[in-house]
Amino acid sequence: MSAELVPRVLTCSPPTPCEPETFNVVITGRQMDCEQPIFSVLSGGAGQKSGGDAAVRGGGDGGGGGGVAAAFSSPAATISDTESGIFSGESELCVEHESELDWFCGTEQKLICSHCAIVGSCNGHTVTPLATRVSSIRNQLVDVCEKMQLKALRIERFLDQTLTGKEQKLQTVASRTREQVLAQVSAAREALEEEEQRLLEEVQREEERVEQCLLTQRAHWSQALSALSQTRSRLVHTLTHTPDAQLVTSVQEIAERMEEAEGVSEPCDTDQLNLNPSCSDSKLLRNLWATAALLGPNALRSPYLKFDERTVSPLLSLSEDLCTLTFLHKKPRQSPAYDPARFDCWPNALGSQSMSSGTHSWMLDVGESGAFKVGVCYASLERKGSGNEARLGYNPQSWVLSRYDGDYSFCHAGKKVPLQVVTTPKRIGVLLDWPSQTLLFYEPDSSAVLYCTSQHFSAPLLPACAVTDRSITIVH
Repeated sequence: MSAELVPRVLTCSPPTPCEPETFNVVITGRQMDCEQPIFSVLSGGAGQKSGGDAAVRGGGDGGGGGGVAAAFSSPAATISDTESGIFSGESELCVEHESELDWFCGTEQKLICSHCAIVGSCNGHTVTPLATRVSSIRNQLVDVCEKMQLKALRIERFLDQTLTGKEQKLQTVASRTREQVLAQVSAAREALEEEEQRLLEEVQREEERVEQCLLTQRAHWSQALSALSQTRSRLVHTLTHTPDAQLVTSVQEIAERMEEAEGVSEPCDTDQLNLNPSCSDSKLLRNLWATAALLGPNALRSPYLKFDERTVSPLLSLSEDLCTLTFLHKKPRQSPAYDPARFDCWPNALGSQSMSSGTHSWMLDVGESGAFKVGVCYASLERKGSGNEARLGYNPQSWVLSRYDGDYSFCHAGKKVPLQVVTTPKRIGVLLDWPSQTLLFYEPDSSAVLYCTSQHFSAPLLPACAVTDRSITIVH
């Protein structure tokens, strides 16, 4: 410094709200219009940095930020600003003024001394105490590293839990699907040799596709996890080992690494990781399977299925052989003795055989009836009252094919699926395959499947019927 330089008290204006970490130093003549002496800011800088480091050490949540917080809570991370070299004699000195480089010029992105800001080349530039600048960068690095650690934990969980679970589920689902295909094909082996082979190959291809998807996902996310871990490790190393003077000049490199980390997307589960159940679907197989089960020489129909007399509504009459339900007009009706199993308002009746395993089928002669329902329900179906709880097809406990006013539909839980029926069926077959949770309605005269659905049946099922026109009969 020249001998003619008159010492002045350097003051600065406080940070603006939009730039909390910087302030402008402006010199007008030989005086500065400020509110706070700059050397009081310098002496307070150490406190600011210490407070910033304390915030860094306390940052992060209990899970994701543990690694970064631990790095700053170690003895090496709790050194003071003087010990770190910001205000020590070991810091570099300004070549022009031989003063300590304890300020950072945001305009020129370089370290400067206080004299550079007052009378030097950075007069009027935006300058920041070095301690404040370092504390800000460190806080940003802590936040970034914590986010990267949380993302790494999510990827690890996806790899260890989701993908592993998918692999295990794949084997179970593929095995069950394969068994279902083989069981159906065996019912009509001679006519379905080629169809059997085709379906097995389709399941195999689907299984291989899902397996390949799982392998691809595992490889992709393992690579992403490795890259994310490496980037995080480099940033943590930069955060904990880079000198302050070098740290503030490495912003571009740090930004590039942060951009790399942000480029790693979040893992997510997709349907591509599941076996497509339609791979075993075959219209030809379904029709022939139903034909064999209902009409073949080894038909699965039970000769013992009857209507349970206790459940028959007073609106219906039951034949002596317990196989025919006939709708009664008002005059001939009689009030039977009270029975908790009996439907009292809706014209319903249930079958006598409970089904909770194996494959079952039965045939009903609907004749000329213009209004009826045939299907299955849980034994817990409500029997009393005129509400939907006891109305077949209008609650979650019953599944029926319905005919009313010439229209056919499948009804469950109050929802109707309209059916296109070419010819009016005289007979309707019902097929329930418990292992595959499949319910199928069949028209034997045209060998057509009227409707097929896969459901999750959680309790034993009973045959269920309703009729409000003429009669329907169980055919043995």
